[in-house]
Amino acid sequence: MTQPEALRSLLESVAAGEVNPVEALDKLKHLNYEPVGDFARVDHHRRLRTGFPEVIWGPGKTPDQIAQIMIAMRDRGSVVMATRIEPEVYAQLQEKVPDLHYYAMARICAITTTIEPQYPGTIGILSAGTADLPVAEEAAVTAELSGFRVERLWDVGVAGIHRLLNNRHVVESADVLIVVAGMEGALPSVVAGLADCPVIAVPTSIGYGASFGGLAPLLTMLNSCAAGVGVVNIDNGFGAAVLAGQILRTANKLHLSQRSD
Repeated sequence: MTQPEALRSLLESVAAGEVNPVEALDKLKHLNYEPVGDFARVDHHRRLRTGFPEVIWGPGKTPDQIAQIMIAMRDRGSVVMATRIEPEVYAQLQEKVPDLHYYAMARICAITTTIEPQYPGTIGILSAGTADLPVAEEAAVTAELSGFRVERLWDVGVAGIHRLLNNRHVVESADVLIVVAGMEGALPSVVAGLADCPVIAVPTSIGYGASFGGLAPLLTMLNSCAAGVGVVNIDNGFGAAVLAGQILRTANKLHLSQRSD
């Protein structure tokens, strides 16, 4: 059965009283995708299932493929975002996709540029060093485009720990923290020792030879002696932002559920 036939059959079942609206919504979560050329199938209902729309991973795709996918996603009411977009790729996309905005440090391009916070709570994002900013900004921009309030605190690594201690209010006011660090990757453990909320640690590939492209900070973070630290993959600012968002969304759902009881 094709997608239009499946949708028509579902609507007819609702109209006939054979399927109630709640069951129909659940079926819709797993129904809708759109083929784009012969190279992609856009998952339009991912936001309905998970709370976050599909996001385009830029590397490995041609500018024309990225543009076609963005155009297919544009009219569906969600933010259209592509990650790891280099400046020369963005320059080509500009010619194909109207109203495209580029976040150069984060290497993200998006059609929707202004998103008001839609969820309660604050995601605090800390970077150990300035060299970690591309990953930290990827997390920050992803979170903001997904409708979350973000507070940034850059260059507060353990080599100058007073910089962090002088800005403890950022740690104390956050509801979930993302901590981005390369080199030896010690900052998330220090932050987790000061915070009363979840800490998402992001190792970066910044460092000298024995950092092994981010493996050293990854292992440090996985072996943290501080409780409440979760770790994502090397340089995965995007994944950290989505996880932080899921934590806040889940907390909000629990709060609303308790209020209705």
